[in-house]
Amino acid sequence: MKAIIITQSGGPEVLQVQDRPDPQPTGDEVLIEVKASGLNRADIIQRQGNYAAPPGVPADIPGLEVSGIVRACGPAVTQWKPGDKVCALIAGGGYAQYITAREGQCLPIPSNFGFVQAAALPEALSTVWSNVFQRGALKSGENFLVHGGNSGIGTAAIQLAKGFGATVYTTVGSEEKGRICLDLGAHRFINYKTQDFAEEWKDIGIDVILDMVGGDYLQKNIRVLRADGRLVYINAVAGNNPGINLNQVMVKRLIITGSTLRGRDYAWRNALSAELRAKVWPLLAAGAFKALIYQTLPYTAAAEAHRLMDTGQHTGKIMLSWD
Repeated sequence: MKAIIITQSGGPEVLQVQDRPDPQPTGDEVLIEVKASGLNRADIIQRQGNYAAPPGVPADIPGLEVSGIVRACGPAVTQWKPGDKVCALIAGGGYAQYITAREGQCLPIPSNFGFVQAAALPEALSTVWSNVFQRGALKSGENFLVHGGNSGIGTAAIQLAKGFGATVYTTVGSEEKGRICLDLGAHRFINYKTQDFAEEWKDIGIDVILDMVGGDYLQKNIRVLRADGRLVYINAVAGNNPGINLNQVMVKRLIITGSTLRGRDYAWRNALSAELRAKVWPLLAAGAFKALIYQTLPYTAAAEAHRLMDTGQHTGKIMLSWD
């Protein structure tokens, strides 16, 4: 099979197409012929040498989400059969023509989604559901703020929060990106290059914040959260060691938490997939969620796709096609 290999740590140019042996499913694994792979920020960090793959996962093949067709099943598989169309959240190895995944990591592709759109679902929806709705306990009628609303995670968070009855606020880097977020269901946006969200929204009363920025946003987040608010971190691109006013945390009874998905065990992933299928997949089938695709490139242009993601200019997902 063809696979995109990280030949050494560095820039996009270190990505090369190479031949690798086809994987074979065992136990409760399925073999997926990949039709599309989604890019994520974790792929960039891994390429740079700053995000090692978990044990048992290809260390030199990035990629956390795919869509495709089940071609073979291990002897313990009960949920799938050859020919099924699935998307999957995996811990790595997704930039390849074939991958194996345990059956509980897979979800059916909704009939109204193509392969490219379906490959944009697993990582974003898993991240948003587990962090915003499970850890953050967002409820209908609450105010929700997501930073970076134009990202793949951000566009998913806006739509899910709106779909489950929350009022959505977001920060973006341009007016154009903000208008796209409004079209997806956001109530208001702030252009962080020209406005201070902590000043503009100090009287709104935010219940849940999803933050991938970190740095000095911590204290600003604390300022806009109302009593019993929840702040959830999934990244800290602006810094991991910000200052914090603990008195405000105590007075407001705030919860500050966070998570990463890549290292979670199979039992947790299996349970998350089941909850997504029960609670989120009906929204997809009803047409209430849009996989926002910024650009789709052939797998042979993986380096170009990484360069595009490095610019930060995209709104929505950047995808690789294996067709």
